[in-house]
Amino acid sequence: MRLVRVGIANVNTTVGAVKDNATRAIALSKRAAEDGVTVLVYPEQLLAGYSPEDLVQWRAFVAAQWVELERFAEATKDDGVVSAVGLTVARGAHVYNSAALVHGGKIWGVVPKEKLPTYNVFYEARTLANGVPGLLDEVHGVPFGDLVFELDFGTIALEVCEDIWSPDGPMRRRSYAGAELVLNLSASPFRLGVVETRREMIATRAGDNLVTVVYSNLVGANDGLVFDGGGYVAQNGRLVVDAKRFREGLTATTIDLDRTTRARTENTTWRHDQMAFEASSAAVATVEVDVPTTRREALRYPAPKNQSFFLPAFAKPGEEPTPRERFFEDILDALALGIGDYYEKTGAFKTIGVALSGGRDSLLCLWLARRYIDTRYASESKEARDARVKTTLRAFFMPSRHSSEGTRRAAEEAAKELGVPFAIVPIDEAIAPEIAAVETMLQPGETVNAITRQNVQARLRGERMWNWSNSAAGLFLQTSNMSEKAVGYTTIGGDMEGALSVIANVPKTVVNAILDYLYETTQSEGIRLTLEKPASAELADNQEDERDLMPFPVLDACFSLYAGDKMAPKEVVVALVSIFPEHPPAQLEAWTMKFARLFSQSIYKWVQTPLCLHVGNLDLDRERALQLPVVQKGEWH
Repeated sequence: MRLVRVGIANVNTTVGAVKDNATRAIALSKRAAEDGVTVLVYPEQLLAGYSPEDLVQWRAFVAAQWVELERFAEATKDDGVVSAVGLTVARGAHVYNSAALVHGGKIWGVVPKEKLPTYNVFYEARTLANGVPGLLDEVHGVPFGDLVFELDFGTIALEVCEDIWSPDGPMRRRSYAGAELVLNLSASPFRLGVVETRREMIATRAGDNLVTVVYSNLVGANDGLVFDGGGYVAQNGRLVVDAKRFREGLTATTIDLDRTTRARTENTTWRHDQMAFEASSAAVATVEVDVPTTRREALRYPAPKNQSFFLPAFAKPGEEPTPRERFFEDILDALALGIGDYYEKTGAFKTIGVALSGGRDSLLCLWLARRYIDTRYASESKEARDARVKTTLRAFFMPSRHSSEGTRRAAEEAAKELGVPFAIVPIDEAIAPEIAAVETMLQPGETVNAITRQNVQARLRGERMWNWSNSAAGLFLQTSNMSEKAVGYTTIGGDMEGALSVIANVPKTVVNAILDYLYETTQSEGIRLTLEKPASAELADNQEDERDLMPFPVLDACFSLYAGDKMAPKEVVVALVSIFPEHPPAQLEAWTMKFARLFSQSIYKWVQTPLCLHVGNLDLDRERALQLPVVQKGEWH
């Protein structure tokens, strides 16, 4: 047998913090050495932080990463660990997203990423060049290109993130070139449902190519992207390790590489394909790493958890979360991490504030802010975390005459339960002077309409939150959800204001479901009081959001079919008739046409929202997701 200990290093990097990122990686290398790790895989763009975007056009930024790579090599030279490190590398006029192999104080080679995504939140092909099969060159005197590395325990290959998502990626030819261990350095953002897809895809690639894949994912948030970390070890199609997500740290396991050799010997299809490839394709270059790796005599054979090679390790009842629990806990963890890393990494804020309306959206944002504190300082006592909440979080209730006693009680109770300082700051006295000022700006025949009277209230609240933010160095959380944002049921300068838009990519039906889940698990009185009342902006008497718009399940279905599946409105109606048989077809058609009209007319609004956290595959973010012209007509409908 050939026992090798492989490690997954999850690092919470910050874009541009090349020194700090390298220092974090060095610390993990020391831990890996103590654990007897042979090979350690770091995330994509470890040194740069992900996503560096146009920063890669500054050659000084790229050069600084090589300096830190050399520092990493020197600092880890006695660890005995073979490390795969992600960074940006320049070669002539081109810049590459790359992986470097480091061992024994030396950089042995650099492998550029081949598949550059330019979809959804990714724009890599805009600034980066891609590697190609058979490429062989040098950067800084180090081999660069389509490489595999031969070490004293076997042959390994490096690849970067998207390379593994294509069945025709470099893994195939590098496995045919002898690679038994494929190290994938990834920065795959969290999206709802992506975990299962990611796990299955990695196991499939390992099975297709008869290799052991070690996959390490970035953890932490940068701008609106949230990375859930974790990683996998999959050998010949069998999942060996599923690393914990949403935490920085090290996960390691021991594997027997002879399992891969035996599988290749037995599998005639793989052998015939390999021989055909070898005869017809350009050879992948091999780099011989002649520095011995860490001693492996002490490694023990990886025994199955239940001492059986034929029975899976069944979980006991209640030992693992249900799919429903995983769904809600994942999205709560992702959004809380997004808030916390934005708050900490920017370095601009000392406090976090929420305009707590007594409604569902702002309540969820306050719970997420508290969850950030509890997760970030989980090692501290509850008393210590409560003290941090009191010094960090703030909640403000700014009622007008349209605000109900029920929402005031809900807001006050929620803040009390979460231990957040709470202030009531009425806005009624400021409304009339603002209306009067607007009237002086109008021409004969023009009047302050009902919508303006509503929006004045929202804008007064937004202005006050910004003034608080300036005074208290506060991170002002914007609390509008995706459903209302999609149809413009928001106020520019009002509830669209803030420094970070927390749930702007979370549909209202999901907001409601999350609060239902939190109530089930916590029995929070603040949540109960909030859910007791129909959703309302409370900017006019007896206002209800669904009465102004349409039922939120219908609205979210329209959004998914129209903006996600790119259906024409007539096709959306046909789908809705099947989904919502309780509503008359004529009503569904009216709602669909209303949605399509409001959606296209509201693009000018939602392109002005603050930076948004991304948690789904369908986002309203013109810079990163759904790119639509602001000026357009719906005649094609």
